[in-house]
Amino acid sequence: MRYISAMNNGGGGAGPAAGRAHVVAVAVVDGAATFELAVPCEVFGTDRSDIVVPWYELRLCAAEPGPLRTSAGLTLSTPFGLEDLAEADTVVVAACPRRVQLDPPPGLLEALRDAHARGRRIVSLCSGAYVLAAAGLLDGRRATTHWMNAVDFAHRFPGVTYDPSSLYIEDGTVLTSAGTGAVIDTCLHLVRADHGSAAANEVARRMVVPPHREGGQTQYAKPLPPRARRRDESLGPVLDWARERLHEPLTVARLAQQAHLSERTFARRFRDTLGTTPLQWILQERVRLAQELLETTDDAVESVARRTGFGNAANLRRHFGRLTTVSPQTYRHVFRHRLSTAS
Repeated sequence: MRYISAMNNGGGGAGPAAGRAHVVAVAVVDGAATFELAVPCEVFGTDRSDIVVPWYELRLCAAEPGPLRTSAGLTLSTPFGLEDLAEADTVVVAACPRRVQLDPPPGLLEALRDAHARGRRIVSLCSGAYVLAAAGLLDGRRATTHWMNAVDFAHRFPGVTYDPSSLYIEDGTVLTSAGTGAVIDTCLHLVRADHGSAAANEVARRMVVPPHREGGQTQYAKPLPPRARRRDESLGPVLDWARERLHEPLTVARLAQQAHLSERTFARRFRDTLGTTPLQWILQERVRLAQELLETTDDAVESVARRTGFGNAANLRRHFGRLTTVSPQTYRHVFRHRLSTAS
């Protein structure tokens, strides 16, 4: 999956004023998918002011008359309405039932257009992309949704550049995500964009999920044949081993030896599993570690470069800039400033 910089939108549009909680408004329809709706409630609605002050303020906004229930029959309390969407900093459209995909409520479409015109960050989770597309917000943009909807979505919205492989895509102030588990990836990315890697990693630890998954949804859409699956062993132990040694020289040969595989077999299995090369994965992990060190320590850039395996500041600046579009110094300044104004 394309590595998406946490600096792309700085929290979406103009963002909340310093010292005010970032408001996340979730548009809710009857029959909303339970899991996809629960994830933003868990990430943004749980008080995590011990991590960042202020944390988010979550608002559930009814997009159609109630009472509203999830697909599992849980009754929802939605004290806010469509008029509250445009006042939020981030507007989320969760996965929706087929009837809403085919015929979204006109009021919801208008509210989304209004919020977008005001510069709000707009996010769809799974099949919520149908609603964004119907509102015209995805025209000319790259977008994704659950791989099972690939053919149908691409046929219905030819003006959208549909990407069936990514877990989530950020195009300007509009984000779309793949299905179910990818909703977690997307919400953690939003936390990372607003508050930095350290905060997102801590939320991930508390949720007992990876802070960032490699690869795309294609690995789930097209599972390996049974014979290949029997031969395959999890790369998890090797990845954990490498993360503990990012400051050391890491080569494909060394990783393959740790995995007890030939270099060719290891490289092929790595790409099949994670959708990237071992060396590119190491580079991304080193940049991610550098982000956390820049946010949480006063170490000089030269020291951060050594601790992350880049060797020297010049190498760190080159690779960090290529993956995040900013320099290490700028990254540190932005997130240190956010932390100081929020505390």
